[in-house]
Amino acid sequence: MTELPAGLPISAVPALAVVLNPRAGGGLALRAWPRLEAELVRRGWSFQVIREDSGAAALARVQALPSGMAVVAVGGDGTVGALLPALLSRPDTPGRPLAIVPLGTGNDFAGMLRLRPGDFRGALDRLSYQPREVDALKVTVLEGEGQGRTTVLLNGLGLGFDAAVTANMTRAPARVQGFARYAWAAVATIRELKVSGVQITLDGQEFYRGPSPIVAVMNGTRYGGGFRISPQSDPRDGRLNVVAGGPMTRLHLMELMLRVLCGAHLGRPQVHHAQGQEVTLRWDRPTPLHLDGDLHGQVSALRVHVLPGAILLLNA
Repeated sequence: MTELPAGLPISAVPALAVVLNPRAGGGLALRAWPRLEAELVRRGWSFQVIREDSGAAALARVQALPSGMAVVAVGGDGTVGALLPALLSRPDTPGRPLAIVPLGTGNDFAGMLRLRPGDFRGALDRLSYQPREVDALKVTVLEGEGQGRTTVLLNGLGLGFDAAVTANMTRAPARVQGFARYAWAAVATIRELKVSGVQITLDGQEFYRGPSPIVAVMNGTRYGGGFRISPQSDPRDGRLNVVAGGPMTRLHLMELMLRVLCGAHLGRPQVHHAQGQEVTLRWDRPTPLHLDGDLHGQVSALRVHVLPGAILLLNA
């Protein structure tokens, strides 16, 4: 995988494909587009716009772009995730460079990079930085809904509590957005908590077996608009991070979530954390799953492995 030279001027990239998710952030991306477009024009950059409601449709259009054309994803983690299959570097095929302009609901991977929603100049200025190769995660569902399905993620996934929180976010008042929306849903989910048993195998060795309300597998450090579930993650180290809670009561879980806000939970006795390259999760019963914040039904087992340096990020 080849990195672009340090300090590469954006003019050296043939053109930009700006992928706009009009539904990202409750329509925020669409409303903010005129300001972003004006900033691109002001810089004199050549670009084309791909505007699609469907992630699958956006992916198909990106896959049809000329080889090497850089992609600017305008939206949240879900917008970026939908495009990853067209961006991956492979042994026989170079990937497409990616830049992120965060305008989604959570913006967690971008938030880890200190990219701020609405700061278009800051995000675009970074395109003159040294591009960086970052890891991705490949997820394979082994049992349950979508068995055999594979998905590529940039940030991470959660099973159990945090996936239920994602589902409950649809119940939150429309005026509540971002981190506050996740917090609202978290409180509602704790009241309805159901705990299942899980077996976690990391790099061929059993890591944890027992009851657990929540398991996260992360490449990034945070989810839910700011919860620092995996503060030790480094998306350039070639490893994934597993965080599992259990056994614990509702009170323990509530305390845990408060600690997760500042990333101070890893030393707690109810929290199990480790790093590796491949993890397999097997649950006693079907458990809700989210991938980069998007719900993907219920699963009984899945495998995740890291793809080292698979994405070339222009504004890391």
